[in-house]
Amino acid sequence: MSQPNADRDALAADLERARTDFHHLLSTTGDREWGAPTDGTRWTNEELLFHMVFGYMIVQKLLVLLRLFGHLPAGAARANSRLLNAATRPFNLVNFYGSRLATRVYNRRRMGAKMDRVIASLQRSLRHETESNFARGMQYPERWDPYFRGYMTLAEIYRYPGQHYDHHRKQLTVSGVRKP
Repeated sequence: MSQPNADRDALAADLERARTDFHHLLSTTGDREWGAPTDGTRWTNEELLFHMVFGYMIVQKLLVLLRLFGHLPAGAARANSRLLNAATRPFNLVNFYGSRLATRVYNRRRMGAKMDRVIASLQRSLRHETESNFARGMQYPERWDPYFRGYMTLAEIYRYPGQHYDHHRKQLTVSGVRKP
């Protein structure tokens, strides 16, 4: 479990790092690379790039869940987590096909602006969080994502999208990606 005194500056810097890097990827991806397959997923580069934005969009919803369940008895969040874990298979289908279909709206020309709006929203939320909120946490469906833990604090929720982003960034097959 994380300590309540979260490093807001580090969390804010990580959000900005991803936003800046995402725009770098958008500007350096060549015309032929958008539809190319990625490394280790069934998505194209364009679909995976949207999925990376989607990770930040999900955090907006996770923050709402934390605010709701963080004030309820722990059993309510555990029951919700068990229900969501039981729905992993349908979630995976929605996650995969949703990212695939979303690029029809948030394609290469629009996903940068979406990322900017989502990051700006998360930055505003982060600035307004109280110290006591950083001590709150709840149960999450750890089967949904390798970076979800059974119990996550607010600070861990703010860290999650950067971990998700970095994981998928390595799977892109575009010239703007610097491979280790």
